[in-house]
Amino acid sequence: MMSRATWTTVLAGLVLAGCAGNTLEAPKVRPSRSDQAAQGKQAASGKQNSAESFQVVMETSQGKVVIEVIPEWAPLGAARFRELVEDGFFDGCRFFRVVPNFVVQFGINGDPAVHSKWDKKISDDPVTQSNKRGTLTFATSGPNTRTSQLFISLKDNARLDGMGFSPFARIVSGMEAVDKITSEYGERPRQPLIEQQGNVYLEKEFPNMDYVKTAKVEGTDKDGKADKTQN
Repeated sequence: MMSRATWTTVLAGLVLAGCAGNTLEAPKVRPSRSDQAAQGKQAASGKQNSAESFQVVMETSQGKVVIEVIPEWAPLGAARFRELVEDGFFDGCRFFRVVPNFVVQFGINGDPAVHSKWDKKISDDPVTQSNKRGTLTFATSGPNTRTSQLFISLKDNARLDGMGFSPFARIVSGMEAVDKITSEYGERPRQPLIEQQGNVYLEKEFPNMDYVKTAKVEGTDKDGKADKTQN
């Protein structure tokens, strides 16, 4: 069982994900009218897509993982994930943070220019599902700060539910591949350096790190278009 100090460390890692600064939480400021309007558009878009679940096939260095995305759980998170997949964002991404019996984290692109392109925050979704083993959830740096970093729960992490971490998908096949992702480097990789140097830094300092080979929406080709070979 994890001590209180250990839990503080691992939870702080999730909250700090995607934040190059040293604060645990983004400053609480009143959103501008333009921000409020943008959040309203995000919510409307999420509601439009909420009924249609889909699958993402992720080929990793440890094997194939099939993810079922359920927009009804968290429509804004599900929509952002699909956008990232269709853009090829996760191809080549390293699993840069692995805490045994807790989480596997990824979602910093190996090309700093590509990663910077997706440094666009989305609003939070209500937590409607528990962070059970095999669920996918966005990491944050505070309220309404989700961008591209995700974590897969390696066990039931109900303690995260009350902290605003909203699952949007679950692994339906290939969890055994996730379990094999190396924890050799633990939490040693420095996220600011990954964002600045990308895979050049990771390949040099952490050569055995596992990674995503490709990720695509099932039934589409590598460019995200409908696969005509499928019936």
